[in-house]
Amino acid sequence: MAFRVIGFNDPMFSGLQDMFDVSDHEVEKSVNTPSTKYVRDAKAMAATPADIKEYPDSYVFVLDMPGLKSEEINVQIEDNNVLVVTGMRQREDEKEKDVKYVRMERRIGKSMRKFILPENANIDATSAVCIDGVLTITVQKLPPPEPKKPRTIQVQIG
Repeated sequence: MAFRVIGFNDPMFSGLQDMFDVSDHEVEKSVNTPSTKYVRDAKAMAATPADIKEYPDSYVFVLDMPGLKSEEINVQIEDNNVLVVTGMRQREDEKEKDVKYVRMERRIGKSMRKFILPENANIDATSAVCIDGVLTITVQKLPPPEPKKPRTIQVQIG
């Protein structure tokens, strides 16, 4: 009985070697590359300017949402006190077939911002108003806690 010594250069192993032959660069790229959803959300957040003002009784968030109607804007407060503002601006449907864009500079696509609300934010007293493409969200503050009064404990005679 003869034994055949199979080396890694044998055609039998060439297919397996090709399957497992992954360069270090490809592995690093697959691990460190952010998802397309993450990249899209990051671009949307960077392209949505906002101002935040603090008043004695409230926080006011002012965001530019050009070209969006109030029903196209979504304002939510997630369970861990994160204010999330999203909207989607679509390209206008061209009715004429002869139209050709010479230049496109106005941003289309998703608008998004996320804000972590402070502990004293009263999420139940939140309002949002959109006027002329400027969204104003007002989050009322909770009243400050009353200072604790010293508690007197009666000493019993035993």
